[in-house]
Amino acid sequence: MPGTIHDFQSLSIAGKPAHFASQRGKVLLVVNTASACGFTPQFKGLEQLWRDYGDRGLVVVGFPSNEFGAQDPGSNDEIASFCEMNYGVSFPMMAKVQVNGDEAHPLWKWLKSEAPGVLGSEAVKWNFTKFLVGRDGRVIKRYAPNEAPESLRSDIEAALAAPVPA
Repeated sequence: MPGTIHDFQSLSIAGKPAHFASQRGKVLLVVNTASACGFTPQFKGLEQLWRDYGDRGLVVVGFPSNEFGAQDPGSNDEIASFCEMNYGVSFPMMAKVQVNGDEAHPLWKWLKSEAPGVLGSEAVKWNFTKFLVGRDGRVIKRYAPNEAPESLRSDIEAALAAPVPA
């Protein structure tokens, strides 16, 4: 099993390779997203975190998933347009992935094993589950879908205050 988020790669929503090794020393907030979910307005809060803390080293990374209630059935292009038009999303969005099951993206398998949910369950239960990853590439904390992005500020600030690993 890989040791840090820097061991993974994905495809951007535009279909280009995205290597998490390029984010060494940054704090990442990784979120599974959906365009037609009751939590979809969280895009606004996630974008605000990106704008407020991006220059200090926070990178918000969205991973669309159609797994929960088929709430993101569109193509990657449609999802990107929706996010930008409706919520002004400028943080990095990845290509649509599975977050649970045998077909889950390897990064999501790792995130879930590093920070299990309630009662030790690893499965992501719904859209907008969030994982905070420290400057060292290790998972700090998992957040439930109903936890608003704004409520993560103190944890993000603490993670940003940590020294950049040598």
